[in-house]
Amino acid sequence: MKTKIQVVFYSMYGHVHQLANEIAAGAADIENTEVKLLQVRELIPDDVLLLSGARETRKVFEEVPFAEPDKLAEADAIIFGTPTRFGNMCAQMRNFLDQTGALWMNGALVGKIGSVFTSCASQHGGHETTITSFHTTLIHHGMMVVGVPYTEQKLLDMSEVNGGSPYGASTITDGDGSRQPSQLELDIARFQGRHVADIASRLTR
Repeated sequence: MKTKIQVVFYSMYGHVHQLANEIAAGAADIENTEVKLLQVRELIPDDVLLLSGARETRKVFEEVPFAEPDKLAEADAIIFGTPTRFGNMCAQMRNFLDQTGALWMNGALVGKIGSVFTSCASQHGGHETTITSFHTTLIHHGMMVVGVPYTEQKLLDMSEVNGGSPYGASTITDGDGSRQPSQLELDIARFQGRHVADIASRLTR
């Protein structure tokens, strides 16, 4: 039996998408694992995306299939990715999660693994609160929350300004979004995907 992992993300300028790719690759490192990379639908009007420059950056992952709330129940573990908006998840992800009421009523996600990663404009811009506040929704669904333990020694790396925490992988984008995920941040993301998939695999067995 394959362990089924869904990596469900929203990305506006591509930073979360880059982390999502590493998360998915890490999960795929675990034998007999099926990984699906899925994106959350956009809510911002196309003309606003164009003015913000996001329409062009989103073209990189426009072929990624859309996540459907009812299909979350098919996964053994779900790893969610969202940019930070004032210390919380983005509206697109909140809207997606608000459509999971039927799953909650039926207990469809109880006992499954949930994990979260994010991006943030600055080092102290709320990447940790975004992840920990996201956990509240996962706990209401009865999911088991998994983060990034300090067995990933890169969490202790002080050689550069970087994202990542025991709550989940993250990247710092700078105020104008010009900074791209560093190799250290990508490595932490890959570790998270592998760690979640490993635990999910053990539970599946």
